[in-house]
Amino acid sequence: MGRWEPDTRGRLERAAIELYLEQGFDQTTVAQITRHAGLTTRTFFRHFLDKRDVLFVGMDELKERVAKAVTAAPAAWPPAKAAASGMNIAAAALQMRREEAQDRRRLFNATPELRERELMAFASVAETVAGALSARGTEERVARVTAEAMLAAFRVAFEYWGECPDRELPQLVDEAVDELKGVLGADA
Repeated sequence: MGRWEPDTRGRLERAAIELYLEQGFDQTTVAQITRHAGLTTRTFFRHFLDKRDVLFVGMDELKERVAKAVTAAPAAWPPAKAAASGMNIAAAALQMRREEAQDRRRLFNATPELRERELMAFASVAETVAGALSARGTEERVARVTAEAMLAAFRVAFEYWGECPDRELPQLVDEAVDELKGVLGADA
């Protein structure tokens, strides 16, 4: 090992994504990731539970930021508008890391095991948004339906974003939410 370098977690994350894209998720081992990053396997497991965990780094922080945006939305806003504000926080965070987000998207679409974990992560975000809406006083069932609908709009926008490199994700989320409102005939 060479001299200590900063951003150990980031180095492991970048090494893993590079190798996953190059040789496939299933074919990549933790030992290969650590070698590629110039670190030890022990160091890897100080930062991640397993090799899937690398791809979901920051999810808890993102959910927290989304929940804060939803709960901080003006009290006069309807649930859909408050939830959409949370989706825009997530979209802005991903937009700042577009290339990495697109690499992850390709990996998730190519790997059923990762796709399943991604769906679990989306379900967790929906629960977070529903909880934040409930904290604002929205009836539980309305909060759940709203959260799931807004997350569906977000997912559609995210997939479209991968096909349209000239578009910004927050704008696509706004458009998907508007389309959802149009379909439902909602004035939210």
